[in-house]
Amino acid sequence: MIKALIIDDEPSAVSTLQLMVERYIPEITSLLSTNDAHEGIQMIKSLNPHLLFLDIQMPVINGFELLKQLPQINFNIIFTTAYDQYAIEAIRFSALDYLMKPIDADELSLAVNRFMSRQAFAQGQQQSLYNNLLHNITRPDKKDFKMALPTTQGTFFFKPEEIIRLEGESNYTKFFLVNQKSILISKTLKEYEEILSEHNFIRIHKSHLINIKHVVSSAADSVLIMTDSSKVEISRRRKEMVMEALRKG
Repeated sequence: MIKALIIDDEPSAVSTLQLMVERYIPEITSLLSTNDAHEGIQMIKSLNPHLLFLDIQMPVINGFELLKQLPQINFNIIFTTAYDQYAIEAIRFSALDYLMKPIDADELSLAVNRFMSRQAFAQGQQQSLYNNLLHNITRPDKKDFKMALPTTQGTFFFKPEEIIRLEGESNYTKFFLVNQKSILISKTLKEYEEILSEHNFIRIHKSHLINIKHVVSSAADSVLIMTDSSKVEISRRRKEMVMEALRKG
């Protein structure tokens, strides 16, 4: 049984999302909504929802400002938004979820499924994730974003410059960090390639994504030497593109 709340200033958007939830998400057994952000804050406190669908662009106070007014965040949020590249990137860096308007039924189902699959290990980690989101959304420069890496042992936060490289292992990704630490995350390398593409990262092999700022040298046999002394192979079909990126970087 899942209690959910929708906060969105557009009545039509609320009605549409309510209908979609009722039709496609039977796991949500209690669903309330409001078009007023201030009322939404009070409803969060009284309802104690498991899941909040929160619009980002709202008058008076937006979704991020609403979060700042909450004494504690012990529920999950799926943000809803029209296209806003900066906000979307901040959300993805913070390991949080969003839906683009107009909301697609399949995307809605996938987002709720992700929420349900991470409920067990994410319990108690929500506050740190949203604190990191608020940090990211207030940065004037994306290079100051911190990436959230949630694991069963807790959530770790790193700036892109602290990540040397990533290695794909089936549906998992291993992060290699400047402190000689490695962290295994249950997301694919492709997902992180999309998130980090504007932060000096480049895919050099089907299994390898590297930070070009951490390349020390390239060997004649299509191998890169990284700052942690690791050696990473460049695939043949990507070699020209990678070498061009290294020259520019």
